[in-house]
Amino acid sequence: MTRIVCVGITVLDRIWYLDDLPKEGGKYVAQNYTEVGGGPAATAAVAAAKLGASVDFIGRVGDDDTGNRLLAELESQGVKTRFTRVVKGARSSQSAVLVDANGERIIANYPSPDLPPDADWLADIDFSQWDMVLADVRWHDGARQAFTLARQQGVPTLLDADVTPQDIAELIALSDHAAFSAPGLRRLTQRENTLEALKQAQTLTNGHVYVTQGSEGCYWLESGQLCHQPGFSVDVVDTTGAGDVFHGALAASLAQRAPAQNAMRFASAVAALKCTRPGGRAGIPDCDQTRSFLSLFV
Repeated sequence: MTRIVCVGITVLDRIWYLDDLPKEGGKYVAQNYTEVGGGPAATAAVAAAKLGASVDFIGRVGDDDTGNRLLAELESQGVKTRFTRVVKGARSSQSAVLVDANGERIIANYPSPDLPPDADWLADIDFSQWDMVLADVRWHDGARQAFTLARQQGVPTLLDADVTPQDIAELIALSDHAAFSAPGLRRLTQRENTLEALKQAQTLTNGHVYVTQGSEGCYWLESGQLCHQPGFSVDVVDTTGAGDVFHGALAASLAQRAPAQNAMRFASAVAALKCTRPGGRAGIPDCDQTRSFLSLFV
């Protein structure tokens, strides 16, 4: 069984479903509301577990009701939380998510200031037990420490390179695979052209670079050439968590040494299917469902 660890943040997503996203101040009526665990690394972990991998999540939560709920939900979905640190007297992180009738969303994240960024304690964990280490950029110190320890053990690393206030160049340098969101790649390179941006990102790492662009699909470089996986057409209900699910599926596929083209196609299909259900995790398919979906596009 493929063994993956996901390092980063877990948050409680409070999701409101509206007809349209607000464009000005005022009062709005939601058509539906739900609460579910979120966070890039945590949701990626759920996706990888759903796809049959043995998965651990390493992060930090408070010892509040929210933290207890987040860990319980991860465990219920097959993700082990044995290495996650529970901080006494701390609040856990939360997000407010607004989703419109087309599935597009606005996310406002509140990263708890009570959770210490220090990650030196990760040195007590044996990273050689995993086949792939995925990290998000929302816990910078954790990603840096995890990737450093993983590389010492010869374990491949995958970075979820999304937007963050910090400079992620050092994390990219430690990555065997850096998968950017489109805004994350633009922020890093200050370039709009996809090929130029990826080539600039490639100068920071000896690994591979990719970028997701929503319904337009994904792009990556192979031997300096731009490759493209078109997006899959589905009836979109909610795009919340789609990128996180993509990274979890990509980690699972790359950990099995799949070629980049196959891994990108597989991860794109998993993310597309997720978008057909509300919430960040409810629609995550298993391997059989994904293969059945992909068979429609042969």
